[in-house]
Amino acid sequence: MDEIISKLKEIGLNEYQSKVYVALLKKHPATGYEISKLANIPQARAYDTLKSLENLHIAVSSNTKPQTYTPIKPKDLTKRYKRKIDSTLDYLDKKLPDLKEEKYTEPILNISGKTKILEKAIELIQSAKKTVYISLFSQDFKYLEQHLLDAYNRGLDVKIVKYDSFVCNFGRTFTHLGIPLLEHYKIGKFVFLAIDNEEGLFGITDNQKHDMPEVIWSKNPEIVFLIKAFIVHDMYIIDIGENFPEQLKYFYGAGLKRLRDKILH
Repeated sequence: MDEIISKLKEIGLNEYQSKVYVALLKKHPATGYEISKLANIPQARAYDTLKSLENLHIAVSSNTKPQTYTPIKPKDLTKRYKRKIDSTLDYLDKKLPDLKEEKYTEPILNISGKTKILEKAIELIQSAKKTVYISLFSQDFKYLEQHLLDAYNRGLDVKIVKYDSFVCNFGRTFTHLGIPLLEHYKIGKFVFLAIDNEEGLFGITDNQKHDMPEVIWSKNPEIVFLIKAFIVHDMYIIDIGENFPEQLKYFYGAGLKRLRDKILH
């Protein structure tokens, strides 16, 4: 019973109103005196509360003496408050965004720990509506494979850069050349993920320095653009490498050494 009273208070009734409505459901029609006994509240408060419920159209009074009260049906009550709550939430959905600062910037947040990182990646993939672009290693792919496949089966554009060897029979895949263009890559295993040009994350999922794995996640459009651009440029280089392997080796040497020396030294 206490839980029912608590839930009635959550939708907007006060303590006395909740108790009186419950008492009316148990016995109606009922007088103020009867309700005060059933609800275990002072008689004067029972009459005041019955009047307030009448004003809220939750109880109906009779023209008899003594005056009695009858509650509206529970389904009528819940329907009314559901409409009220839905209407309020719809209004807030429309109006609250207008209150943000003109120069509002989406935050960039850190997520630490392998489990939390993968949970966030799964959340992003499940919420995607159009596109999923991801670069990752096999150890993370085994956790995300089913969710990526589900996204693909929902009709999404799924593109995957494979940093090492694993089998993926859906979407469009690109196998990385395995060339460590940046020293940063030696830190450990990492992931880049962008969905719908709206949300993304990137960072280390397995830190070889034995530090806590950590990624950043954001809806900041500039950050999401950079994450997706990184993935896309990897795809460009991979596709070029697959179609012109001998030409690249001729111009840049094995493992693109001359290109790496030109850029990184």
